Amino acid sequence: MAIIERQAKAPPAGKISFEEFLDWADEDTWAEWVKGEAIMVSPASDRHQDLTGFLAAIVRLFVEARDLGVIRSAPFAMHLPDTPSVREPDLIFISREHTDRIRENFLEGPADVVIEVTSPSTIRIDRGEKFIEYESVAVLEYWLIDPARRVAEFYRLGPDSRYHPTLPDAEGIYHSHAIPGFWLRVDWLWQQPLPQAELVALEIGGSTHARALLQTLRRVLGPEELRRLLDEIGRT
Repeated sequence: MAIIERQAKAPPAGKISFEEFLDWADEDTWAEWVKGEAIMVSPASDRHQDLTGFLAAIVRLFVEARDLGVIRSAPFAMHLPDTPSVREPDLIFISREHTDRIRENFLEGPADVVIEVTSPSTIRIDRGEKFIEYESVAVLEYWLIDPARRVAEFYRLGPDSRYHPTLPDAEGIYHSHAIPGFWLRVDWLWQQPLPQAELVALEIGGSTHARALLQTLRRVLGPEELRRLLDEIGRT
């Protein structure tokens, strides 16, 4: 079977408005709108995709189990009208209080948490322009994950409206404030292959996640089969 390659759509030349950017950028176009210009985003590496997918899975499972809000993965635009710019973060969390900002194909205003998995081609922008923008529009937490250097940085917005670095605890665990109750063991991010997302979500979520999982298994297997399964596990 012949493989047909999709041709990348060239960005409009010169300055365009936010509305013109939305008209041009469809769901297959990964681009940002910065200082009035459409900027194409480079394709992600396999490691980048793997790590972003892992983070999306464990955060989503935690957030949805507690009805804390919603998770969106790139490409999903975040419009920051006060900057003005449109960014495509790797992963964003929008709290339940701010879900009214979600439009059909973009977020109108800042997310509560932005996670960027950096690469050699994006690290300067992630640490520079985006850092300043996210801080200025009050993104509550900004996570910078650098798999090449095995460094994870976490920034929280302080009362002075400035980002302050927040270190993991003595056990290497970062505790989020913007996602209440969520924590992340940083060493998970560097494992190859990455840990199984469902097992990690179970460890993070504890009894709440376990109870939801057992309820699902009860519906799928039936109470008798679930009881037999638990008995087998208890004997091993």
